[in-house]
Amino acid sequence: MFKDLYDVIVVGAGHAGSEAAAAAANMGAKTLLVTMSLQNIAQMSCNPAMGGIAKGQIVREIDALGGYSGIVSDKTAIQFKMLNKSKGPAMWSPRVQSDRMRFAEEWRLMLEQTPNLDFYQEMVSGLIIENGKIKGVKTSLGVEIHAKAIVLTNGTFLNGLIHIGEKQFGGGRAGESAAYGITEDLVKAGFEAGRMKTGTPPRVDGRSLDYSKMNEEKGDAKPDKFSYSDLTKPLAFQKSCHMTYTSLDVHDILREGFDRSPMFNGRIKSIGPRYCPSIEDKINRFADKERHQLFVEPEGWNTVEVYVNGFSTSLPEDIQFKALRSVVGFENVKFFRPGYAIEYDYFPPTQLKHTLETKLVEGLYFAGQINGTTGYEEAASQGLMAGINAALKIQERNPLILKRDEAYIGVLIDDLVTKGTEEPYRMFTSRAEFRTLLRQDNADFRLTPMGYEIGLASEKRLRRMEHKLNESEKMVAFYKETSISMAEANPILASKATAAISQSDKIFKLFSRPQIDLEDILKIEKVAEYIANNDVDQEILEQAEIQVKYSGYIDKERNNANKLTRLEEVKIPDDFDYNQIKSMSIEARQKMTKIRPATIAQASRISGVSPSDVSVLLVYLGR
Repeated sequence: MFKDLYDVIVVGAGHAGSEAAAAAANMGAKTLLVTMSLQNIAQMSCNPAMGGIAKGQIVREIDALGGYSGIVSDKTAIQFKMLNKSKGPAMWSPRVQSDRMRFAEEWRLMLEQTPNLDFYQEMVSGLIIENGKIKGVKTSLGVEIHAKAIVLTNGTFLNGLIHIGEKQFGGGRAGESAAYGITEDLVKAGFEAGRMKTGTPPRVDGRSLDYSKMNEEKGDAKPDKFSYSDLTKPLAFQKSCHMTYTSLDVHDILREGFDRSPMFNGRIKSIGPRYCPSIEDKINRFADKERHQLFVEPEGWNTVEVYVNGFSTSLPEDIQFKALRSVVGFENVKFFRPGYAIEYDYFPPTQLKHTLETKLVEGLYFAGQINGTTGYEEAASQGLMAGINAALKIQERNPLILKRDEAYIGVLIDDLVTKGTEEPYRMFTSRAEFRTLLRQDNADFRLTPMGYEIGLASEKRLRRMEHKLNESEKMVAFYKETSISMAEANPILASKATAAISQSDKIFKLFSRPQIDLEDILKIEKVAEYIANNDVDQEILEQAEIQVKYSGYIDKERNNANKLTRLEEVKIPDDFDYNQIKSMSIEARQKMTKIRPATIAQASRISGVSPSDVSVLLVYLGR
């Protein structure tokens, strides 16, 4: 049945698998996507939303490289919000509320229209490994499928175990069976495995809720979108979310079930996401809090199913129901399904190279929750990079490795490979030391040329990016070169209670003042004239504004990034013997022997490696 050799086989069709399959196929690799259910491609297992703090930057980066997540998110959005607008642009993060059913449907339709991509529905139960190289996969029906590279994106399915109160049963997701066999083959091949957990809240019937008692949460008045392409448009209409709160009464009811909670009675031994705790964990850890926010999120345009964000739980279903009925607006709530926790196998990501290829088995790549991450966006970005690098390896081309000053995706992968993770890893803006450079508005400047070079981003995308870059640079140059008179400037400055100028000055200098915004600058006659004559759109105006307002910060970060780049260029041989360096600490020798950093910069980021250890290593490398 599968006599032909595939270039790439992707196992699993969640967010990581879908991006991996699309990337490899679009780059010309003959690709097979194997999943246990073709009906559940790119299923939103948890909340029906894409983006958010730092995650929105990742979706923009995926889109800039030529991935699909941004386009699918735009096409299936029901609400758009730019978060953190009150802060600087490095913190702005786009987020959409999604139509869950349409999201999965759109992903499947886009994948089916992708050339070089085949599909097969069955459980992969084993791997074919020969002499340290991956050769293919085995399915539960005994079918062997051979390939030059394999990308594993198994999500929560590897030996998945679902917990609801005192009940537990095997499963990779509600209503779907777990996957068995892969972990055992990997452990046999020498891989270290671990267990993690995550959870999800109840889904309820929106018709049973009283929204009049809740706070309405609307989308942006002027919604933006994720994709830099012209394949999508901002939303013309939006659907509201709502917000309500738990109470001390709700907390007391939840505590009634603690003795039956798998989290408190010891049945769950693995670690869950610290930054997205269950409701029982929240009221236990923050006992002084009288209430916690609950976001009531619709699951689509037409469905009545509602996601109760902030109420993730594995408590018994009767306790979940009783507690939710004590929440304002939920007095008559009806359940679609209870919340649950799930434990699953993962593989510490220090066993990977920066390409996401495993160090132990050539041609084998891991992406998503198998690497200990949590979140659709984190998974999708890893899938994209694994798919890209699998295709590049087969084509005997140089790998694509994003640096920490080039993308949040680069930060994510470097953190995983260099530091590992013992709890589900989630991306935050605070993890990126160069976040002023890694803004959501400039992801196309940073990454579209790379996407085009590897054959993923189209020429049309590249030309669109170049036009935006050129026009915004011209706009900044105009501000720097053009003067404004005292007569025109001072009324604007007075209206913003900032010091007047005593002689004509450049518009750039005026615009640099924190009190002056784009609306003020648009009142200047010469600016209005330039915009009209050059057909400048809002995107270019906003990009130029950021370049003016944050030029000092951007220049400073770029200088710091350049210093880091010099250390990234100092390579460490793969077979370097760290034990020969007796003047290096024992911990540093052990850590570097295990992780095998590729560069001095990576070595410096390993936990337990001190600056003096790095200095000694530089001496041994002849630096």
